[in-house]
Amino acid sequence: MTLRTLLATTVALTFAGQALAQDFNDPAEFKKQREQLSMTPQGPEGQPWAQHLGDGMVDTAKYRKDGQVTLCFSNAGVFNPWRVVGLNNLNAEAELHKDRLKELIVVDAEGKDDKQISDIEALVSGGKCDALIVSPNTTAALTPAVEAACGKLPVIVFDRGVNTSCPVTYIHPVGGYGFGITSGEFIASKLKKGDNVLALRIMPGVDVLETRYSAAKTIFDEAGINVIGSEFTGSDRAKTKSVVEDYINRGEKIDAVWMDAGDTATAALEAFEDAGLPYPVISGEDQQDFLRKWQADKLTAIGPSYPTYQWRTAVIAALDVLDGKQVPGPEWVLPQPAITEDVLADYVDARMPPLHYSLCGCQELPGYPERWGGKK
Repeated sequence: MTLRTLLATTVALTFAGQALAQDFNDPAEFKKQREQLSMTPQGPEGQPWAQHLGDGMVDTAKYRKDGQVTLCFSNAGVFNPWRVVGLNNLNAEAELHKDRLKELIVVDAEGKDDKQISDIEALVSGGKCDALIVSPNTTAALTPAVEAACGKLPVIVFDRGVNTSCPVTYIHPVGGYGFGITSGEFIASKLKKGDNVLALRIMPGVDVLETRYSAAKTIFDEAGINVIGSEFTGSDRAKTKSVVEDYINRGEKIDAVWMDAGDTATAALEAFEDAGLPYPVISGEDQQDFLRKWQADKLTAIGPSYPTYQWRTAVIAALDVLDGKQVPGPEWVLPQPAITEDVLADYVDARMPPLHYSLCGCQELPGYPERWGGKK
């Protein structure tokens, strides 16, 4: 049996049940991320993509490579606006390092575990990659592929995690629990015991998404708030609106909408508009259409973030590893700010497209704002 066949078999056996097999309700991790949300980061002022929380560092001297290098990136896909902004960040960051970077090879898994497993195997066996960056499609399914790659070259994982400690470092903002804590605590502060919240989610089995819901659900349970539904929408605007309409048409009272990602937040709000109902308390994210809607209609809202500036960090980390420099690890934890009412005006930017993510850290990168679909 080839490695590809073995790993694909693993996907087939684990994917359907991986959300059940993995533990996405870890009280110790919940506590740690709650503390990290209030920590002061280390690193250059005003450059959160180069900062880190905590003191852990990893020695990378054994990976040092002189001359120009080739970085390979196995991307889960560009199947939502957050990932589109992120990929623009990554490519623009690479342009800043032309003296060191010979080539950046990017392969898109199109949101398919089996394709990403095949992609990683091809990149590793191709012999061109000096370091491999991976943004996994799902957690459990990609773990064997990442472990196999670690035996051949330095691997940097970011955005979504895997169930192995073999990568040189795993880059991520505070995390899913942090996202859920920020949004859950805000909603709980605006509701009373016995009120109802509808949870809208993207997909099952992805650690940073599952833990967002786990953390928020913990907070809602403690506050006596009812989660009347937990629905997967696939980041589809039409489906999001339809799901909310179904709850409204059934006569469900919805006091708040909690979202594990905010790219369809305005679609959820349209369902209330069409029904002639007042807007609920809502958690969105840092994308422009939501921020503008929030400002224009004076919503009771918060914009937690999973900042797209981490896509810059992935390139920086890979090059630092090939320079033999110490890097934060085994986890490189980035700051994870949230947009609140008092700073909302600072992030609304009429030049940028509706689904641009404002905490991109991309304002000084080559091609901004046009590269991200904006206007000068």
